[in-house]
Amino acid sequence: MRKKKIEDKVLEILGLEIQNSQRETEGFALEEWEMEEEDWMEKLVFQKIAGKLKTLHMGKVILWGILTLLAIVALYPVFFLISGSFMGKDELGACLGAVISGKQGYADFPLLPSFPTLCHYVEIFLDSPEFFVMFWNSIKITFGVLAGQLVVGTAAAWGFAKYEFPWKKGFFLIYMILMLLPFQVLMLSDYLVLDRLALTDNLWGIILPGIFSTFPVFIMYRFFTEIPDSLLESARLDGAREWQLFLYLALPIGSSGIIASMVLGFLEYWSLIEQPLTFLKEKSLFPLSVFLPDITSVSQSGMAFAASVVTFFPALMVFLGGQDYLEQGIMAGAVKE
Repeated sequence: MRKKKIEDKVLEILGLEIQNSQRETEGFALEEWEMEEEDWMEKLVFQKIAGKLKTLHMGKVILWGILTLLAIVALYPVFFLISGSFMGKDELGACLGAVISGKQGYADFPLLPSFPTLCHYVEIFLDSPEFFVMFWNSIKITFGVLAGQLVVGTAAAWGFAKYEFPWKKGFFLIYMILMLLPFQVLMLSDYLVLDRLALTDNLWGIILPGIFSTFPVFIMYRFFTEIPDSLLESARLDGAREWQLFLYLALPIGSSGIIASMVLGFLEYWSLIEQPLTFLKEKSLFPLSVFLPDITSVSQSGMAFAASVVTFFPALMVFLGGQDYLEQGIMAGAVKE
């Protein structure tokens, strides 16, 4: 009897162990299946991501190809200009004679000159005194306008950005409207005012309207509005006066906007054409941007190419030097209040 009980107990223990073993086996198989399912899902996700990345890569390649093509099209006139400035008169006559002289045939302009020469630059710098007169006129106009904008424009932008006064919004709206109007719309009224003030045929007739231009005010205004009012209040509590806030806080913090407006102003007034031709009669007052030799003859076309390169070079240097600030100015101008 006792032996029977012992055998039953042993069988019971063995049965429990077998059941536990089966459960562990089934659990291990379930876990293995779940792991296989997770691996399969991960592979599927990776495949989808890889496909999307491949599509994006192809899209970038196509986009870069289109942008490269557009850049070549945009830069070709610059290469055309530089190459023409180093070509001799005979080579220019052979390449552009059909266009300039009206001869029969087709124009053929190579990317690089066959026989490079500096004769056109020598002619400009050594044999053309009017070139230096016009170059000096361009410097007077450009830096006169920029200096005036630095004084008048920054003060106006700071006033609109941080002070409250009657009809503030109305005045600022007038500023914006004047900024949007092209020169052709205001040309007659500007001419009548300048003529009444005896400023026609005078460089001040170009400089003064540029000093009071509204566009630099708009650019600098956007940067000045980013200065926290709490910072100004803290400075006032410490005893700072209003002119100190402007000199020691507004100008340093808003320097990016000021430089951006100066870069844009240089690019605009260095290449003025319409205003000088409208308000100036004496050719001795013309800026470099209207120094256009008679390009109807092949003998003067090389000089025109060289003069254009010399005019283009300072603007290119200013643009490259202030490119980062210019981008910030464009972004600030695009932000809505």
